Amino acid sequence: MRKKALQLLLFSFLFLAQYGFSQDLFMPRNIEQAYAKGTRSADGKPGKNYWQNHGKYTMELTVNADTKIVSGTETIVYENNSNDTLRNLPIRFVNNLHKPSSPRGGAVSNDFLTDGLTITSLKVEGEVYNEDAKSWGTVGNVKLKKPILPHSKITINIDWNYPLSKESGREGQIDDTTFFVAYSYPRVSVFDDYNGWDRLPHTDRQEFYNDFNDYTYSVKAPKNYVVYATGDLLNPDEVLQPEFSARLKKSYTTDEILHIANEQEMKSGAVTKQYDWNVWKFEAKNISDVCFGLSNHYLWDAGSVVVDKKTNRRASIQAAYDVKGTDFVNSVKNNQYALDYFSNNWPGIPYPFSKMTAFQGFADMEYPMMCNDSQMNDPVFAQLVQDHEVAHTYFPFYMGINETRYAFMDEGWATTFEYLIGIAEHGKEAADKFYKEFRVANYINDPSTEEDQPIITMSTQVSGPGYGNNSYGKASLSYIALKDLLGDDLFKKSLHAYMQNWNGKHPIPWDYFNSINTASGKNLNWFFNNWFFTTHYIDLSVKNVDAKSISVQNVGGFAIPFDVNIIYTDNSKETLHQTPAIWEKNQKVATIALKKQKQIKQVSIDGGIFMDATPKNNEWKSK
Repeated sequence: MRKKALQLLLFSFLFLAQYGFSQDLFMPRNIEQAYAKGTRSADGKPGKNYWQNHGKYTMELTVNADTKIVSGTETIVYENNSNDTLRNLPIRFVNNLHKPSSPRGGAVSNDFLTDGLTITSLKVEGEVYNEDAKSWGTVGNVKLKKPILPHSKITINIDWNYPLSKESGREGQIDDTTFFVAYSYPRVSVFDDYNGWDRLPHTDRQEFYNDFNDYTYSVKAPKNYVVYATGDLLNPDEVLQPEFSARLKKSYTTDEILHIANEQEMKSGAVTKQYDWNVWKFEAKNISDVCFGLSNHYLWDAGSVVVDKKTNRRASIQAAYDVKGTDFVNSVKNNQYALDYFSNNWPGIPYPFSKMTAFQGFADMEYPMMCNDSQMNDPVFAQLVQDHEVAHTYFPFYMGINETRYAFMDEGWATTFEYLIGIAEHGKEAADKFYKEFRVANYINDPSTEEDQPIITMSTQVSGPGYGNNSYGKASLSYIALKDLLGDDLFKKSLHAYMQNWNGKHPIPWDYFNSINTASGKNLNWFFNNWFFTTHYIDLSVKNVDAKSISVQNVGGFAIPFDVNIIYTDNSKETLHQTPAIWEKNQKVATIALKKQKQIKQVSIDGGIFMDATPKNNEWKSK
């Protein structure tokens, strides 16, 4: 123990000596140890000893449209890149959430419940394991007969099946002949450098934490069913009639929005090859998950857009929707705009994948290269929801966020990009109005202590609105406040440094804090501590006004930007914008010096989207 303590102390001294930052951010012991071991670095980059494990998945899946059973066989070549000997193999199967015995956040209907996963065969390195998956939750454990040695590979073979739930949410039956098939295969859970095996059970609220793997897979579907999936379709000519294969290929090269298959063409059986079954083959590499949807009557639109202007690389944009899905008529057009915006504005990194498909379902949920969105009967809101889900491409799919523990690391960014693209699409006034009503108002107007738990609180430890606000609104406000503090250019430089440091890897919050500190050249620990580690909220008040200065009290505590709006006695007006930097030295009271020193008639402070808990004290009038 003494040796370990000395190692951590030495690490602290080295941190201070090299970077000059005060190490004043709370850090759990396991995170401290990761930095001490050199798997994480104080400059925000992966440490010299960083590693992560990898799987190569080869899968053959079949969807029986009559029985609603998904079955599959998979081979996983799993690579242990750590220095640890692994004696257990946790297998994650999220769809076991539908089993009656699985933990959930609330009541569900009988249509939600299923029998869960059945494993018909399991082999590790050729040895047979008689595992009864009926006893598993969303994470099962296989005790290995032979351990996985450091820096070695093993081969796992699994045959399995499970029923699609009748009630569709993130996955399941959309209608009697339309299915969204996600989290559909047993996978090796994540083994990482700061927590070991990820054994947290999945609930209906938490999201996901996956390794970056390579996938080659096929989906066997009945004739007249079109399969839409993560990855590149490898065999369009084998599953589509020539005319429809040609339309799809053309869509890859043009901005034109093509109707690959309309209602009548789907009804007539003219679209797919007329074998009893067609096998659709896909491939996706260095990606955190794959999923697919299929239907025998959905309309199919497609086009593409240039996402990297330096190389002229295009991404395919597709939409699959019911004839009544009016929100989806413009999905391809809207997502052409979204991919162009995200690639060239915020975050300003070219869309990293080859495809994005909007599939009409019920979840309003993101997946790699896909989103499963519901019919809103409101085209503007539907566009915003798709913008949000597409923005998730960067967090958590470009960056391997541990959403289960730290949902604010992806939902907060998706909410921020949703707001920024909303300004471009609908103007700042409309975007501000929506953001305040949808992302902030419920939080700031709810005085319960659940709302004010620190953002850094693990997502598994907050519930209901507390989870939603920590993950979405409050986290997003912190990122927008940082943007205001640094200015667009330095903020983008710092954001890009963080993303480049951790693209394809597993960042944790301290990697974000350290990356931004290093890239900006500023010690922002005061800011990160203020936003992520406190029970603050948003509440300013005008404290004192005279001809020389205006004092503003920070009752709630968050370091927010705000405008000081002044009306002088001669009825001239002035607005003084204050960035969050004004709170660095004193987070209780800020004093704004006035240059004009004219008689003041009225002062008001306005945080804009940073909505105030008690707006009545945001105004001062001379007596």
